[in-house]
Amino acid sequence: MKSVFLKSVIPVLVIGLALSVSVVGADDYPEVTEDGLRKVSDTKLAVVYAKDGVDLSVYNKVWLADATVAFKKNWQRDQNRSTRSLSNKVSAKDMDRIKTGLAELFREVFTETLTEAGHELVSESGDDVLIVRPAILNLDVNAPDTRSGGRSNTYVQSAGEMTLYIELYDSVTGDLLVKALDAQADRQSHHLRWHTEASNRAAAKKMLDSWADTLSANLSAAQSTATGSSEAE
Repeated sequence: MKSVFLKSVIPVLVIGLALSVSVVGADDYPEVTEDGLRKVSDTKLAVVYAKDGVDLSVYNKVWLADATVAFKKNWQRDQNRSTRSLSNKVSAKDMDRIKTGLAELFREVFTETLTEAGHELVSESGDDVLIVRPAILNLDVNAPDTRSGGRSNTYVQSAGEMTLYIELYDSVTGDLLVKALDAQADRQSHHLRWHTEASNRAAAKKMLDSWADTLSANLSAAQSTATGSSEAE
């Protein structure tokens, strides 16, 4: 049976946090969220909150929800203002294609990383199933490929940036266990570079790889800790 928790909408508050995560330090976020999660220190991500006493070692399987993707506010307007050619302006269809492509790449990267690390992926709830609900927010593509009929070469110093917002749930109870927020940007080059759909995808994959590695490493660490404790007994 499909879980209702996979259908929930990202709160507007989270989008607001995503817009400021790159300029606000972790110390500026509250110690405890409205839903009772406490801020975790010394993490690889910008902001992480966890439920008191949460034990991720009890989850042997992962249910990876589809990633929601949202562009930076006024992204389309700003892109089109800087484009003279009508054929190269970003359309709603272009935005949908970019969002769909990024969501598919997210699933591809996270599925590969988690599977290679030995985490079983499922699509049903269970006592040992952890729901991972991700979202990409504040997506800012500096040189989007509009696939226009005319040839257009766009040179920029960076492919862009995006923010990950992720929530971990118990698939049976629906309890929110962990949530995190982290912004990443493509490396800024000292020189202008020609960016294409392929180079944008490569830059996005590098950022997704980093986030997938972090999630996988934390789940593996939880399992290792549980294994070590049982062996000690």
